[in-house]
Amino acid sequence: MTEILKSVEYFLADRGIYMLTLVLLAIGIYGMIACSNYMKKLMCMNIMQVSIIFFFLTFGQKEGATIPVLLNDFLSADAYINPVPHALMLTAIVVSLGITGVGLALLMRIKDIYGTIEESEITGKGGNGK
Repeated sequence: MTEILKSVEYFLADRGIYMLTLVLLAIGIYGMIACSNYMKKLMCMNIMQVSIIFFFLTFGQKEGATIPVLLNDFLSADAYINPVPHALMLTAIVVSLGITGVGLALLMRIKDIYGTIEESEITGKGGNGK
């Protein structure tokens, strides 16, 4: 029994971030498909974006590596973590915030025009406001 617990503990410690990424991505995809409220769809889209950011940030990590700043001695390139995924994901976070802001502004306009943000009610009207 303790052998199984040790193997599960090792798996979660070694691959836990991948499991978190997969669970968040599944929640986001399920919410985008199942929810008919546009606000919930926007929140699920943000959950999917966070899962992708987690996934890419794991690419920049190496066991036993140090930050990519030259202090005293130059080490080989294998001794440093890769800073490119971190820089790209910083940009992705900023873009995600912009997309969320535009999405919220569009939701406000949809609410003003149709009086609701429920997909079934909006598409049932045919999009012409009748």
